[in-house]
Amino acid sequence: MNITMSRAWALFKAHPYISNVVGYTTLFASADLIQQSIVTTWDDIDWSQTARVAFVGFCFHANFNYHWLKGLERMLPGGGAKRVSGKVVLDQLVAAPATISAFFIGLSVLENKEDPLENWREKFWTSYKALNFSLVPPVARTVFVGGITLVWTVFLCHFRQQKDDTQTKPPSH
Repeated sequence: MNITMSRAWALFKAHPYISNVVGYTTLFASADLIQQSIVTTWDDIDWSQTARVAFVGFCFHANFNYHWLKGLERMLPGGGAKRVSGKVVLDQLVAAPATISAFFIGLSVLENKEDPLENWREKFWTSYKALNFSLVPPVARTVFVGGITLVWTVFLCHFRQQKDDTQTKPPSH
C-alpha cells in the first residue's frame, strides 16, 4: 500500500463518519455531473441541479447509508454466505426503496414541483428492478457504496431527465 492509500485509510479509521459522508456526497454529486456531461456540453451544465443532487445526497443518502450499513453490520456481523445474503436481502427490501424514494421526492421538493410525488410514482418501480458486503471492511463501506451509487445515480439522474413518451398527458391550461 503506498503512502497516499495509507493516509486515506488512516483518515477513514480516525474519522469514519466524516470521511464516509463527505466521500459519498462528492460521489453522489459527481454522478449528476457525469450524467449531464453525457447529454450536454460542459458549458451547459445545470449547476443548480447538481447542487440539489448534492443536497439530497448529503442530507439523506450519505447519512442514511452510513447508519444503515453500520446497523446491518451489527445485526448480521461478518461474512459467510448466510449473513451476506441476509444483508443483501435487507438492503434491497429496506434501503433501496428508501433511497430511491428520497432521491425522486427530495429533488421534486427542492424543485418546488406542484406534486412532489409525481416523478416518484412514474419512475420508482422502473428504478427499483447487490452489493457484496463480504469484501469491504465496515469502516469504508459507506464510501464504497457511494462509489457504486455513483454509477447508479448517473442512471437515476439520466432516467429522471427523460420525458415519458409512453404517456400522453392533456395540455395544461
